[in-house]
Amino acid sequence: MATTELLIKNVRVVRPDAPDGAEPEALDIAVNDGKIVRLAPGLPGDDAATVVDGRGLLAFPGVVDAHQHWGIYNELAADTRTESRASAQGGVTTSLTYMRTGQYYLNKGGPYREFFPEVLSASQGNAYVDYAFHLAPMMAQHIDEIPYLVEEHGVTSFKIFMFYGSHGLHGRSTSQSDFLMTPPDERYDIAHFEFVMRGIQKAREQLSDYADHISLSLHCETAEIMTAYTKLVEHDGSLTGLRAYSASRPPHSEGLAVTIASYLAHETGLPNINLLHLSSEKALSAALTMKAAFPHVDFRREVTIGHLLADVDTAHGLGGKVNPPLRERDDVEALWRHVLAGEVDWVVSDHACCKDEMKFGSDRDDIFLAKSGFGGAEYLLPGLVGEGTKRGLSLQQVARLTSWNPARRYGLVNKGTIAEGYDADIALVDPDVSWTVRAADSESTQEYTPFEGFAMTAKVTDTFVRGNRVYTGGEVVGDPVGRYVPRGR
Repeated sequence: MATTELLIKNVRVVRPDAPDGAEPEALDIAVNDGKIVRLAPGLPGDDAATVVDGRGLLAFPGVVDAHQHWGIYNELAADTRTESRASAQGGVTTSLTYMRTGQYYLNKGGPYREFFPEVLSASQGNAYVDYAFHLAPMMAQHIDEIPYLVEEHGVTSFKIFMFYGSHGLHGRSTSQSDFLMTPPDERYDIAHFEFVMRGIQKAREQLSDYADHISLSLHCETAEIMTAYTKLVEHDGSLTGLRAYSASRPPHSEGLAVTIASYLAHETGLPNINLLHLSSEKALSAALTMKAAFPHVDFRREVTIGHLLADVDTAHGLGGKVNPPLRERDDVEALWRHVLAGEVDWVVSDHACCKDEMKFGSDRDDIFLAKSGFGGAEYLLPGLVGEGTKRGLSLQQVARLTSWNPARRYGLVNKGTIAEGYDADIALVDPDVSWTVRAADSESTQEYTPFEGFAMTAKVTDTFVRGNRVYTGGEVVGDPVGRYVPRGR
């Protein structure tokens, strides 16, 4: 009887705790019961049930993609299946996906005690990668449910969408209470954000064993600025496409929202704050200014692969509409400078599959009618390895940005590195291959991509989730093996 279930031989292991620029170690990886049990060179294969030749490829810790949206535009069970396949294609082994009540997602309101079990039921058995959920407290009742969500379901991360108070998801204002399905006597506004922070901090104090992993994430855009600038841009009419959308949601709207959120964190004593998908120099500069102003707040800063790879000119068509918008090339270069300086904590996909018909509707030329968001998990690790290493980003930094840092922050205690005792979540990457992004090659059900035609110089060849090979030879293989992961335990 074999004593080792899986042996991955002849790989170069990228460790997030190794010194930047260190040569990855040539090692073999032995796996039992979904865990890494031994790392060493030259492990014998005669007692292994399955031996995989790693062909000298880089072995990265499986990507912890800390920002996805399963079920936002498609039925959750179906989206879980197809978009987790796209995730596996890109070396993602754990997806952290956002969920809230209101329009989109399950299209219902009510308490999370009733809502979240439906979410878990719809996703169960459909994922090819492991997954967890961030939840958004949309009303007062949800704030009261935070300790229950932490203890009962292992939900340790919560979210505020700062612009939902008076600005529509796609650019034009909509009725707040109808869209959010919140009680008519409640407002989703700055006061609510304060009370969310106080509720999360109270939960941290009550549940001290979980406290380090309980955090609040914020989508930082300012509704009033965006509403005013949307009217200006539409009235002026000189800008079109992605550049018009960027101007309608200007970078200083992000900077202002970051500042408001940060002061509220200071006021409420909530130390664990995540500033999501910062898209511009102004947003990141504001985040760093707030770090200096409030050193007792543990800010984490997130950037998406979309904002690192594409700008308003290079993205392929209006499919690049996203919140916050793709920016000018100067902002892209600024983001890279902050990444290389170690001032960004993790890089994500913000994957939100929106099929062609829903994305564009009947008027394919009106950027303000197009839906916001696009997929991209397939390109997260290849894009960061390829473009990042050209710019001087070390392989170790890539592993920290895509796996170790988000795993630690979000309470995924068994994930984030290739080491004995950790889950055998592994992505094999060929760093010396040239290929071109084509939407038709993606496992996602999205029929387009803003990265269409982009040249890539690194590619994921194999993905293992807890030792189960879910992607190899350019195909997703086997049945869904992904599990819901309660966090902080």
